[in-house]
Amino acid sequence: MQSIILEEPYEFVPPVESDFWCWLMRFRLKGFLRKQFGVHSHETRHADRLKASIDEGKSVILAPNHCRLSDPMVLGLLSAEIGSELFAMASWHLFKESAYQRFIIRRLGAFSVYREGNDRQAVNQAIDILVGGRRPLIIFAEGAVSRHNDLMMEMMDGPAFIARQAAKRREKEGKPGVVIHPVAIRYSYQGDAEAAVADELTRFEQAFSWQPQTHLSTVERIGQIGEALLAVNEIEYVGAARVGDRFERAQVLIEEVLERLEKKWLDGKSRPGESVVARVKALRTTILPDLIAKKVTPEERHQRWLDLAACYYVQQIDHYPRGYLQAEKNLPERIVETVERMAEDYCDRIRYRGPMHCTMVVGEAIEVSPQRDRSAVKDPAMAAAGESLQTMLDELVVERRRELFGEEG
Repeated sequence: MQSIILEEPYEFVPPVESDFWCWLMRFRLKGFLRKQFGVHSHETRHADRLKASIDEGKSVILAPNHCRLSDPMVLGLLSAEIGSELFAMASWHLFKESAYQRFIIRRLGAFSVYREGNDRQAVNQAIDILVGGRRPLIIFAEGAVSRHNDLMMEMMDGPAFIARQAAKRREKEGKPGVVIHPVAIRYSYQGDAEAAVADELTRFEQAFSWQPQTHLSTVERIGQIGEALLAVNEIEYVGAARVGDRFERAQVLIEEVLERLEKKWLDGKSRPGESVVARVKALRTTILPDLIAKKVTPEERHQRWLDLAACYYVQQIDHYPRGYLQAEKNLPERIVETVERMAEDYCDRIRYRGPMHCTMVVGEAIEVSPQRDRSAVKDPAMAAAGESLQTMLDELVVERRRELFGEEG
């Protein structure tokens, strides 16, 4: 399990607004992306849409999809193109990984947000940034890294709340309003994907005491490993491996684990209508406070960490969508990211394969009303942003399939 949950009191980390550090780090950005994440090239499309909003004096939220850990850095490339630095909400654990990282990302405009609770300081910081309107603000509204290039997760409503509060204040001050620009980020693997993942597949197979299954296709090997990993989770959480369609089994397992934890921690109330990310956040918010306050016995501490690990794994299991890999004509980046995700989820091995080409597409501005439409089940601004992102990603997939296979589908 990745170290994204910290057993210590949260302390808000504000940004440091420094044009100098942004300018300086931009010289290192392309090299860093190449070395750390395998991103060798990039392109931006429709950056003029974002420039137009800035030129009109509007305050801007950038709402990208979040498929890889390199996303915040590639947005720095967009920043250079539009001639404006950025602010960004970033998970608190990123500021705790090293003193150097904390120093740098603060000066690049990042401030912390506590994903395991209601972080009023982060919300107020974001509102103040938008009211000031000096730089666009990045918020990854999916709430987690999806690990899949081409499919959106459900967008959370938090960014729209922030935008509305800022829009109200700007309206009172006679300033132009607040807009949300969706930004579709998509990576294309520019190499032999099957060769790139062969060593990782062999390591998985050897860990299961299997002989390397090289007589199978790459997709068949991935499917077989996925079947084994799901069976391991089923044995851990429900006592036995099951049979049947693995995607259906995965959804059943997710629901069973979350229902059990919700009944235990949330006054017996299950929340099946909400996204897995939202349900996991609600559980973490309840489980963590007494851990942090050291109000539990060693035995209870152990049990709480088991429950937090279960939350982590069911959220990760939910990020393996049905039909993402096909029997043939697979997009190479889908093969690479699926194997990378399995290695990270189950072995804590993080190795990013390149060369990747990153395409960023800036969507049309979505005006944010200062007033909330309480009749809407989903916030209209975030619903529109999510639809725009998925449409742009779908168009990029069609373009990629045409490039590789000469087809539209």
